[in-house]
Amino acid sequence: MSSNAAKSPQKTIEELRTQIREHDYRYHVLDKPQITDREYDALFAKLQELEAANPDLVTADSPTRRVGGAPLEEFEKIAHRQPMLSLQNSYSVEDIDAFEERARKELKDLAPEVFDFFCEPKFDGLAIELVYENAVLSKAITRGDGAVGEDVTSNVRTIPSVPLNLQNGRLAFDAKVFEVRGEIVMLKEDFRILNEAQQEAGDTPFANPRNAAAGSIRQLDPQIAKSRPLRMFTYAPGVIEVGKGKPFVSQDEFETACGSLGLPTVGVAPSGESFEKFEKRIDSWLTAFKKKPTSSPSTMGLARICRGADEAKRYYFFIQEIRTRLPFDIDGIVIKVNSYRLQDDLGFVSRSPRWATAAKFPPEQGETVIEKIEVQVGRTGALTPVAVMKPVKVGGVTITNATLHNQDEIDRKDIRIGDSVVIQRAGDVIPEVVRVILEKRSANSKPFKIPTKCPVCREKAERGEDEVVLRCTNPICGAVLKGSLKHFVARRAMNIEGLGDKLIDAFVDSELVKRPSDLYRLTADKILSLERQGEKSAANLIESISASKKTTLARVIFALGIRHVGETTAKVLAKYFGTFDALLDANEETLLQVPDIGEKMAGVLAEALRGEYIRRELKDLVKLGVEIEAAKIVSSSGILGGKKYVITGTLPMGRDEVKDLIEANGGVVLSGVSKKTDFLLAGEEAGSKLQKASDLGVAILDWDGFQKQLKP
Repeated sequence: MSSNAAKSPQKTIEELRTQIREHDYRYHVLDKPQITDREYDALFAKLQELEAANPDLVTADSPTRRVGGAPLEEFEKIAHRQPMLSLQNSYSVEDIDAFEERARKELKDLAPEVFDFFCEPKFDGLAIELVYENAVLSKAITRGDGAVGEDVTSNVRTIPSVPLNLQNGRLAFDAKVFEVRGEIVMLKEDFRILNEAQQEAGDTPFANPRNAAAGSIRQLDPQIAKSRPLRMFTYAPGVIEVGKGKPFVSQDEFETACGSLGLPTVGVAPSGESFEKFEKRIDSWLTAFKKKPTSSPSTMGLARICRGADEAKRYYFFIQEIRTRLPFDIDGIVIKVNSYRLQDDLGFVSRSPRWATAAKFPPEQGETVIEKIEVQVGRTGALTPVAVMKPVKVGGVTITNATLHNQDEIDRKDIRIGDSVVIQRAGDVIPEVVRVILEKRSANSKPFKIPTKCPVCREKAERGEDEVVLRCTNPICGAVLKGSLKHFVARRAMNIEGLGDKLIDAFVDSELVKRPSDLYRLTADKILSLERQGEKSAANLIESISASKKTTLARVIFALGIRHVGETTAKVLAKYFGTFDALLDANEETLLQVPDIGEKMAGVLAEALRGEYIRRELKDLVKLGVEIEAAKIVSSSGILGGKKYVITGTLPMGRDEVKDLIEANGGVVLSGVSKKTDFLLAGEEAGSKLQKASDLGVAILDWDGFQKQLKP
């Protein structure tokens, strides 16, 4: 018998949790994964399997518990043990000198000859406090009014970069209570992708990454937070209660320790690194990040100790210069006296610490004139108005275009052709019109209305029920085809390398490609018939197209660009149906049984699956040699015999584990209660689903009753 086989389930579970936490730390904090995604998934699946078989061994800090729980009725209010105070703000770099002078005056004879200031970016996100008790995450609390915040633990637990368990062994002391403050943000690239999905789905896009992050955390349904690409960066301690040993003596020591604990920070520059080397290193990191935007910002080493006000001002100007290149939004820098002993001596004034200040950057706005408004057509036929403006520099970048999103947004801001407007770069990425300067408006200006005909094919454009966008109704519109092809070949879809936007435009304009499957009919001769195409590039493209033929069901579903079906939903559908033939046979009622598929999505998806386009494309893809690997499907046989369950409240096991247990025994898990539901599995603090199940006469099970159902 092997040594692994001889181990008790408890020992194996503990070892798996330790391994997974270490791999999470290396992936999310160090950006140095040691194993492949498949190997990680295998470890995680093994842990899920063991916990499902041994529910009494499930603990709150297990990596498997990083799931969204039941929707909350409202957020509970919780008092901070130590107030979360605000910083004094300044928009003048000269105030850094004044800050140093105030500190020197307050400390008198205790003031050092040269202050060591800890300088770091000032995040533009949602302030949060994490409370770890005996190394386990127990609470996540918003700033609120500084004294009392809201309990958003269920939402914060879903953020991958937030560890559910700290490794106390990495500290020089034993922390019974370890509170850490930080900011929840959304990276600019993640924000761009999220907003694209919002617009494609006909939903209103978010104004900026901060609003998107804050809005996600303040949702009562944790599943919404789980679906959003949120990150957290830590930057300050709260209350720390120790059993033995001594806590930190300085800010740089604290943030370095946070990194080793698995808590993400922007990293601290190496001790003694000159400012010249610091600037060169950060420039190199940002250049590499542009090529590989999946790198963890925790590896950047962006925070540093600055010697005195002069070096702090140099840091301010450097960060301002690279601001637009950073992966996250900032609105200035924070300067802290590095020594905690000196921080204690300086104390507080009113609601702000004397030992820290925020030096904010001037708002990055500009004034220009809207020369015309063009209407662009996306892959789902969505008509998006774009303002074409006189060139203006904002934050060192020349801006000529800004999206106006939809007619409702144009009407709300009353934007017209010829208007003088104030613009800014939302999230330092997307230009947006902030407001119209009405006093400069021409007397003969007219309100702008998006045309009801597609500007590309001139076919009718309609606004769907509960949507804010107009859509072209022509399925063979050239603009729709180009957008669909660009989505089809993307890395997360069919992953056809070397097929860029310009080449796709050329294929469509020359009528070489009229639908996605035509890409697999291309030959080198057809590619060479286009202008500026060489034999080597044509051969490389044919090879890339051929390599994409071996793919997965989830990729094909996502690549076909069905409305409301993103990458995550495509994976859910693939796992549930297993093959495309099974998915094509699904009707709206069947689709409603799929986890996380609501009525709106089920209706749109059922209509798409009935249509000729999806069926013809799939048939042709297979005929042209595309090999679609079947997915592992949920079993419909077993002791639960296909019964339909809805889960609510807090149970002894995590939501995903319970779902896997039901499906493994032949049951089906639904997202919402309806007359089709056979059982509501209700744990503690069950929400509105419990009342709805009672009203509909649905059988309600507690955990013991559910366990009895699993016994033969």
